[in-house]
Amino acid sequence: MILDDTPLFDPNLLSELDWSQKMVKFSPNISPMSPGDGLILRPLCTADFNRGFFKVLAQLTKVGEVEPELFIKKFDHMKQTGDYYNVVVEDTHVNQVIATATLIIEHKFIHSCAKRGRIEDVIVNDEHRGKQLGKLLVAVLTLLSKKLNCYKITLECLPKNKDFYQKFGYQVAEELYMQNRFHD
Repeated sequence: MILDDTPLFDPNLLSELDWSQKMVKFSPNISPMSPGDGLILRPLCTADFNRGFFKVLAQLTKVGEVEPELFIKKFDHMKQTGDYYNVVVEDTHVNQVIATATLIIEHKFIHSCAKRGRIEDVIVNDEHRGKQLGKLLVAVLTLLSKKLNCYKITLECLPKNKDFYQKFGYQVAEELYMQNRFHD
């Protein structure tokens, strides 16, 4: 079992984003290539297992017990499909992941066999909130979905977070979100 820095997806996709198309303003100004002092925004890698990736996710939802072997197996599956774009922000001063979000690409038969993007699991470590990192993650994944030729991008959020996402051009849809949960 090897935990290394091999990225989940090509990091050039992040550096090639047209940041001039972002829908929100940042003050102070940050970007994917310059997210803040000692911070880097990059694709997830397996070495993030030991850099606090799951500690950050646990601030969002129940994570459960995940052994390194299971993490690597899931990572390899996601990498192989090419439809998962999990990004992290790492604080290089302490070598810890402090924020993460995921873009998942769905392949459709509708809209001439188009692709749909879906943002999931946006979370910033509570000790690092207020640095615009959540805003940065959503802006990056929104632009990435556009770069990947998605016909639309969606996300689910709590009603209290609606105003935050509307800044990026997201609108409340007519569809009703429903679920049938099989496990906690």
